[in-house]
Amino acid sequence: MRIGELAARTGVSRDTIRFYEKVGIVAGRRLGNGYRDFPVETVPWLGYVRTAQTLGFSLAEIARHGAELGEAEDSAEALSALFAEKIRVVDARMAELAALRAELEARAGTGCPLAKSPGGRGAATDG
Repeated sequence: MRIGELAARTGVSRDTIRFYEKVGIVAGRRLGNGYRDFPVETVPWLGYVRTAQTLGFSLAEIARHGAELGEAEDSAEALSALFAEKIRVVDARMAELAALRAELEARAGTGCPLAKSPGGRGAATDG
């Protein structure tokens, strides 16, 4: 199917499809007239890509794991493993953000952006 039809069927813009092709998310072939031709399987794949992005997966992760999922004996099990790993990443990031929030809250109203020394004074000056 040509890029216009693929865009219409998936709601993904032609420019985005071209970008996905450039970075290896989708693969099309060139016809003799230079037009791109994509297999019909690209339609559900682009649906997966959009959902994966909504769930916080980067394009690099999607590209990397796409081949793995296609080759997996049990794609549901492989997908569940990817989700479990992403949950671990999200949990770690949430812990980092909670620590950052606590640090910001401790500094709020102090007017001093410098790191605190053990004596409670600013590292270079009192701020």
